[in-house]
Amino acid sequence: MKILGIESTVFPEIKVIKFARFADERGYFTELYKKSDFEKIDFLKGEIFVQNNESFSKKGVIRGLHFQWNPYQKKLVRVVQGKMIDLFLDIRIGSPTFGKIGAYKLESKTENDYGEWIWIPVGFAHGLFLLEDSTIEYCCTSEYSPNTEASISPLASDIDWSLADKDISDLYRQSLPTANINAKDKEGMTLAQWIKDNRSNFYVYKQ
Repeated sequence: MKILGIESTVFPEIKVIKFARFADERGYFTELYKKSDFEKIDFLKGEIFVQNNESFSKKGVIRGLHFQWNPYQKKLVRVVQGKMIDLFLDIRIGSPTFGKIGAYKLESKTENDYGEWIWIPVGFAHGLFLLEDSTIEYCCTSEYSPNTEASISPLASDIDWSLADKDISDLYRQSLPTANINAKDKEGMTLAQWIKDNRSNFYVYKQ
């Protein structure tokens, strides 16, 4: 796996891993995961991925903002084909950035000579905002646990967008009236409700 670079987002805990595609007139080949290479990356050392998911979403869909505990689930996320805004919200009680959301545009086209993973660690609720019909892959460090999951509503008015790119946050807000969001996600908590929820004790910020 040829890793081209690793960058931090507005949250230093959330990283973007750029990796090479090897292309010729026939198409391209790439290594998406290589244990020995991932072991050289500090924040991925010792991580074991036990579940791999794929989802397809249509343009205008918003999913999230999801998280789970017992077991905690960390994720590597990439766009197989398409374009989306990846969303990550700090839900760690006592964090200096609690309630702030970040956004990163992920795009994949067959002509690109690189791909990107985004790493979502424990302490962040995760969501997607689809800019076109897209296929998404998730590599997860634990199996899905429906009894220990929760979500912050993507419509919650107390989410702080001050760290996000203004063009992205403006586009998101403009899209909300016509966005395709399922009922379960719409009914997720606000941040104010999350603070009062006993389950928030599983997400206490540690320096």
